[in-house]
Amino acid sequence: MGLISGLSLTFIPLLIGFILLYGTFKQVPTYESFVEGGKEGIKIAITIIPFLVGMLVAISIFRASGALDALMHWIRPFMKSIGVPAEIVPLLFIRPISGTAALGMTSDLIAVYGPDSFIGRLASVLQGSTDTTFYVLTVYFGAVGIKKMGDALKVGLLADVFGIIVSIVVVVLIFGTK
Repeated sequence: MGLISGLSLTFIPLLIGFILLYGTFKQVPTYESFVEGGKEGIKIAITIIPFLVGMLVAISIFRASGALDALMHWIRPFMKSIGVPAEIVPLLFIRPISGTAALGMTSDLIAVYGPDSFIGRLASVLQGSTDTTFYVLTVYFGAVGIKKMGDALKVGLLADVFGIIVSIVVVVLIFGTK
């Protein structure tokens, strides 16, 4: 067992115990608070489900219609001209839509090309430098009832674009292209 695993196995129960003891010391009804938190969590989960289903259906339609493939085919030559491997292009489009799909793509790229390859490093840095913008807007904004999300969408996508650009620059500067 590694150091981190050992620390987490020790730290997490100690943290939970400390919270319970501190709450009891402050005369907070800890069990009742826990149950109320659980009830609230279930309400939030039920509220989020319609937005999540809608987003997943939209993603499935986008992919099944061939629109994603057409978009990737259109942008692939440009990306290749600036030194970004064609294998990374699908990840650039999926990451703002679905974190799970992007993680699957990243895992596949690392399995095929290796973690120390340019593609593996770039995929890893992209995974950590961008966000699931559409997921966040759909699920979280929808759950709290925010209807006007145009500015948040623009800022989120702009942040993703900058994350992509900086990821490419940093990986090239630190590791080179091959």
